[in-house]
Amino acid sequence: MPYRRTDTDETILTLWPHRSLPRRGFAAMILLAFTLGTVPLYGLLGTVFLWGLLPFILAMVAALWWGLERSYRDGDILEQLRLQGDQLVLSHKPARGAAKEWACNSYWVRAEMHVSGGPVPFYVTLTGNGRTVEIGAFLSEDERKALYGELQDKLAELHARTGPEER
Repeated sequence: MPYRRTDTDETILTLWPHRSLPRRGFAAMILLAFTLGTVPLYGLLGTVFLWGLLPFILAMVAALWWGLERSYRDGDILEQLRLQGDQLVLSHKPARGAAKEWACNSYWVRAEMHVSGGPVPFYVTLTGNGRTVEIGAFLSEDERKALYGELQDKLAELHARTGPEER
């Protein structure tokens, strides 16, 4: 799962997008593309046609490299749900742009799942302090379902721990 629940002092949940191709696989893919791309050139060694095809093969490998690197950069999203005192803080660091933060008293936070009607099926939001924020929109459908269950459990635990006198 591309999220980790850590019940330490502060951090409750850390989320990140799934990586289907690790860096080692990235290097293997580039090497494989270059190797298979040069196969047609072996028959052209010593001819002028080699120099006509070589730039296209190198451009193909460069385009593959650029596309995969761009995919990695676009996936540099990180969300953290932290408990700071009696405040629940959600931090969202997008791939590009400024980080965003939302905070609310942990007793009043509600997790909601919108089965349909959201930007993605089984859309998970946190509501509190007069605002509704999304969490884990980049996760797969099954991962969002599991995330919702874990959020419900943790929020129930926080609500039980926070007595009426601490509200």
